[in-house]
Amino acid sequence: QLVESGGGSAQVGGSLRLSCSASADALMYMAWFRQAPGQKREAVAAITTGGSSTMYHDSVKGRFTISRESGKNTVHLQMNSLMPEDSGVYYCAGDRSYGAWYMESQYKYWGRGTQVTVS
Repeated sequence: QLVESGGGSAQVGGSLRLSCSASADALMYMAWFRQAPGQKREAVAAITTGGSSTMYHDSVKGRFTISRESGKNTVHLQMNSLMPEDSGVYYCAGDRSYGAWYMESQYKYWGRGTQVTVS
């Protein structure tokens, strides 16, 4: 089970930090996805089990940072320089297998989502 926290409202140019914790026996590859109203869910960022590799959607590179607490299935998404197009429901996802990080089908476990609104 994955549980997100930290969503809310921010002004354009502001920052928010999302967190996700998963209860699992083994470390998982973890990612953040987002879905805006009327849009498909898209991958935002992902991180490997050891935290040594991170991947980002082009639209958030240089603004968002994904990180994880060492040895834990706890990840954070630091979002800076927020723009209105960053608004949406943000979902945490995880899986024990590594694959195409940007594909929803890669992840078996999902959180319920947390709302981010930028205006």
